[in-house]
Amino acid sequence: MVERTYNVPLRKAFQKAPRYKRAKRAINTLKIFLKKHMKSEDIKLGKHLNLKIWEHGIKNPPHHIKINVTKDDKNVVKAELVGFTYEEKLEEKKETKEKKKENKKEIKQGEKEIKGELTKLEGKTKELKEGVHKEGKKAMKKKLEQELKEKK
Repeated sequence: MVERTYNVPLRKAFQKAPRYKRAKRAINTLKIFLKKHMKSEDIKLGKHLNLKIWEHGIKNPPHHIKINVTKDDKNVVKAELVGFTYEEKLEEKKETKEKKKENKKEIKQGEKEIKGELTKLEGKTKELKEGVHKEGKKAMKKKLEQELKEKK
């Protein structure tokens, strides 16, 4: 494992870019710098480093930035602002995404069940309406009252 501290100059590179792309250009310059000096293609920038570059918006990144860089056995380069440690992304986010997917599936199943019940109820209401027209309202009321008594 290799650890180094660099003071990376960004001004020359981002001044060549238009104002509305300067912070993006500073990030790309930082990655190019790390590829050159750490001899690796797999580069990860830390949260605090990213926030520092974007601190004053896209048009005004810092002129230079001081970073701590570590290179793993697997050739992964992790860079973070001096004074902070690189934090791995938590697996909790992945777990919450999976839970959300499961909840969505459950909701869809519930919606299907509700739609099925609605179609059944609509069919019954149509039958009742047709029955009302044929037999009359009084006869239908008597039938409904009888059905209610049987259920009790």
